[in-house]
Amino acid sequence: MIIAIDGPAAAGKGTLARQLAEHLNLAYLDTGLIYRAVGKKVIGAGGMPEDAKTSEAAAHALSSDDLAADGLRTDEVAAAASKVSAVPGVRAALLDFQRDFAACPPEGKTGAVLDGRDIGTVVCPGADHKLFVTASIDVRAQRRVKELQDRGLEAIYARVFEDMEERDARDQQRTSSPLEPARDAHTLDTTDLNVEQVFKAALEFIRSSKA
Repeated sequence: MIIAIDGPAAAGKGTLARQLAEHLNLAYLDTGLIYRAVGKKVIGAGGMPEDAKTSEAAAHALSSDDLAADGLRTDEVAAAASKVSAVPGVRAALLDFQRDFAACPPEGKTGAVLDGRDIGTVVCPGADHKLFVTASIDVRAQRRVKELQDRGLEAIYARVFEDMEERDARDQQRTSSPLEPARDAHTLDTTDLNVEQVFKAALEFIRSSKA
């Protein structure tokens, strides 16, 4: 079983993907982490994430160890990830890694859950189940502020909202694999739902679509 989960930042797709993977005993891959690792390598070396040559070189040099690096969850790295992900060469370099994970899940798992921005449309278009998880930008910004504050970081709502708005625009307008629901994806709006309600709704969709 392959489950593809796409959606914008802070919509809840990562939490949902981890819950489904654990509940269904499937492997889990946060594909956004791959792009964060590339972005971190670029800015760590003093490069510009939007520079195609630099970001493509970082993508080709990426190793599994880079996915465990410290600092991958910072806003600076998130912004860099959004920029490198808009580079077609970067996406091409990382596509095989993601598809191999889905086709041959680690640890003997019988399937995988992947979450990101183009899983259902590009990475795994033949996935058994596709979900597009979204929420209003206001709610997503509030969630991100809380997340940052819970980690002991300073977070100003207006700045987080603006950064998220810019990131949404980049993700949706890029020419290579823009953020959009797959035609056969089930859209799950989490604006007014808590974590448990989102999980229940997703599980009901998966079970009903298996019938």
